[in-house]
Amino acid sequence: MTTSNTETRKLVGTDGSRYYTFDLSDGTHVVGRRTDCEVCITDRTVSRRHAEITVSGDAITVVDLGSHNGTSVNGKPAQSPLNVDIGDVVTFGQAEFRVAGAGDAVEPPSTRQEIASFTDVDLEKSVVMSVSDFQQPLSTRVTAMPELLPTLSEMARMLVLPEPQEVMLERSLTLVARMIPAERLAVLIKSGDSVHPVATLLPGDKDPGGFQLSSTIVNEILNNKSAVLMGDPADDQRFAEQKSIIQLELKSAMAAPLLDEGEVLGILYVDSTNPVHLYNEDHLRLLATFGNIIASRMVNFALLEERQENELMQRELARAASIQRNLLVAEPPSVQGYSVFAYQEPCLTVGGDLYDYAILPDGRLFFLVGDVSGKGMGAAILMSNILASFRILEGTGEEVSLLEAVSQVSKQLWRFSAPSDFATLFVGVLNTRTHSLKFVNAGHNAPLLLRADGQQEWLQPSGTMIGAFDMMAWEESRTELQPNDLLVVYSDGVTEAEHDDEQYGEERMTKVVAAHPERSAEAHARGMITDILDFVGDSPRSDDITMLLVKRED
Repeated sequence: MTTSNTETRKLVGTDGSRYYTFDLSDGTHVVGRRTDCEVCITDRTVSRRHAEITVSGDAITVVDLGSHNGTSVNGKPAQSPLNVDIGDVVTFGQAEFRVAGAGDAVEPPSTRQEIASFTDVDLEKSVVMSVSDFQQPLSTRVTAMPELLPTLSEMARMLVLPEPQEVMLERSLTLVARMIPAERLAVLIKSGDSVHPVATLLPGDKDPGGFQLSSTIVNEILNNKSAVLMGDPADDQRFAEQKSIIQLELKSAMAAPLLDEGEVLGILYVDSTNPVHLYNEDHLRLLATFGNIIASRMVNFALLEERQENELMQRELARAASIQRNLLVAEPPSVQGYSVFAYQEPCLTVGGDLYDYAILPDGRLFFLVGDVSGKGMGAAILMSNILASFRILEGTGEEVSLLEAVSQVSKQLWRFSAPSDFATLFVGVLNTRTHSLKFVNAGHNAPLLLRADGQQEWLQPSGTMIGAFDMMAWEESRTELQPNDLLVVYSDGVTEAEHDDEQYGEERMTKVVAAHPERSAEAHARGMITDILDFVGDSPRSDDITMLLVKRED
C-alpha cells in the first residue's frame, strides 16, 4: 500500500462478533478474508478477495470483486466503482463499516446498509405500537431503499407458490433478513394463549442461543395486537424483571403480530446482539408489513387445508353413502300373492333412516323401518349397527321373536351409545299363508293400513323408542291383511316434508294412496314420491324420506 501526506481517513466497523479499524491511506486496498488482504475481515460472509478500495487524495471509491454476498455503499450495490464520503456506510457481505475522518472518534457505525438513511432516535426505551400506527404507510426513508420493492415482490409471489407452509415460512424469514439486520428471526404460531416457533433463521450460520419471549410481550401482542420494539430489553423496566424475556444479552429486538381480519395468528420476531443493529420505528413498521404478507399466506394455507379436508370429507361421505346403499336390499323379495317395495332418499349424503325386508327360513316375510336420532355420519353409523343386529337375528334359522329381537337390539344400543342416540322402529313378520301380521311399533310413526273398502287403520306405537332405556317396554300386536289391503310404513320425513311452513301430512298421504286402489306397492310408492316432490317444490329438504309398502294382491 502506498502512502502520501494527505490526512488519513479510517474505515471502522464490525462483523457482529468483533470490531475493526483500518487506515485508508492513498493507494489501493483489497478487502477480503485472506490474511494478506490490506483490509482483512474474518467474517464468513466476506469472500477471500471481496472488494477493492481506492484512495486518491480526497477521493475514495469502492468496487466489488465478484464476491458471493456483495458490496454496497449506503445500500447501493458496488458492482462498478462507487464514490465514498466520510460518514457513508459500506458493507461487505454482512460486515458493516463507516468511513471516518482522522479526527473523528472511532465508533462503530450506527446503521447498516438497508437503514443507512434512517433517522437516529432515542432507543433507550421500548416502543409499543398499536395496529393503527404500525399499519401506516412506510416512510420515504424506507420506500427509497433499493432492495425494498424486489423483496416485497418476491414475498408477494409466495401467496401463489405451491409449497409447504414450513418452506414458505423459512423463505419469508430469508427475505425479511434482507431488509432488517438480525442475528435471529422466527415465526411463532398462536396456540391457545401461548405461541410456539415453527420457523427460525440464523443468518450468520451460528446459533447465539435459545430464546423465549416473556409472557408480558406475548400478552401485549396477542391481547392488544400491538407491535413491540425493545431497544435493549435489559434496560427496559417493563421487561427487565421478566427473567424469561431473552436468554442472552440482546441489544435490540422486535416482534409484530401476524394479523388476519383482527385475529392474531402468530408473531414475527427478530433480534440482534450487535450494538450496531439498533432498531427504530421504521424497522417496526417494515417488520409489520412483512408480517401482514406472511399472515395472508398462512390464511391461504388454512383455506387450502380446509378445502382439502372438505374434499376428503366429501370423498369419505360418498364412500359411506355407497356402503350404506349397498347395505340396503336392492330388490324386494318375491312373495306369492303380495307386492312389496321400499324407497329411501336421504336429505344429506348419508342418512339415519333404515329399512329391510327378507324371507325367513320358515317362509315368512320379515320387514322393518327405522329412524335414528340425528342426521349425517353419526346417524348413518347407528343405522348400520341396528340393521346389522337385526340381520344377525334374522339369519339364526330360528323362529324370530319380535319382542326378543327388539329388546336385544335396544339393549345393545343403550349400552354402547350416548344417551341421545336412540331410534324409532316398526318391525313386522307376515305369514304369507295365513296373512297374519305380527308387529312391534317402538315409538315410530303409526303406519297406515288402508283396507280394500277404504277404511283406514293406524298401527299405533306399542312402546318407546329403542336405545332410550335399559328395559323391555313393548307389546306385540297382531292384525290380518285382506285381499287388496295396503300397508304403508314410513318415516317422519314423509309426512313432515315442508313447503312454506306447511307439512305434507298424513291426510294428503292417505288421499294419494286411496285415489288409486288398483296400484301395486311399487306404483303406490312412486306416486307418493312424485306427489311429495311436487308439494315440496324448491323448499330445502330437512329429513330423510323412507317408505316400505306391502300390498296383498289376491
